[in-house]
Amino acid sequence: MPFKEVDVPSVGSVRLYKRKGAKHIRISIASNGEVRVTLPAWAPYRMGYEFAITKSEWINSRKPVPTVLADKGQVGKAHRLYFAATANTDKIRTRIKGQGVWVYVPQGVDRNSPEVQKAAGKAAAKVLTLEAERLLVPRLKVLALEHGFTYRSVMVKRLRGRWGSCNQHTDIVLNCFLMQLPWHLIDYVLLHELLHTRIMSHGQPFWRELEKFVPDLSEKRKEIRRYHPVLKTS
Repeated sequence: MPFKEVDVPSVGSVRLYKRKGAKHIRISIASNGEVRVTLPAWAPYRMGYEFAITKSEWINSRKPVPTVLADKGQVGKAHRLYFAATANTDKIRTRIKGQGVWVYVPQGVDRNSPEVQKAAGKAAAKVLTLEAERLLVPRLKVLALEHGFTYRSVMVKRLRGRWGSCNQHTDIVLNCFLMQLPWHLIDYVLLHELLHTRIMSHGQPFWRELEKFVPDLSEKRKEIRRYHPVLKTS
């Protein structure tokens, strides 16, 4: 879907999308704070930009507060994030050492500054990806064998707004942020994507079939809505 990214005063970055079949202009805010304006295919991008300006107060009242990654906070299942002040350097450096994610911060620089937090976020996301490749890929294989599913490939990526995906060729993509969920919800997502190898849509037949593989499905669907695929420490 084509889009154009614009900078809206008092709001910041906004993505303007054109969608065939859309009849009205709509605005949405993803869990990671990304602001989207969806336009009918015939509408000029300028119309979406001006619409976002008129909705700036509404947008700012609903944008999520950025998460601050905390010192000694847990990352995924087995790592912790550490900030360390360093002398004689003006560069922010990161290193993954054992079960630690180390962020080396020049003396006098606030660990909560955007630059430091961005570096910490990249390192933490890398660790989540490594954990997911080590733990989730084999877990998906076990669940597939247990319940008779087959798929062509599996890949771990950093996704926005969703926990995973499966295309018509049965290629499965898992979000590295799954490593921040409790294990029973991780299994729910894995089984969800495995079922998409048979049923692509989310209609009633899909949910009825998923109930056969996921105990207490309705409770898990409610529970997972409390989580969002964004980076955080616990």
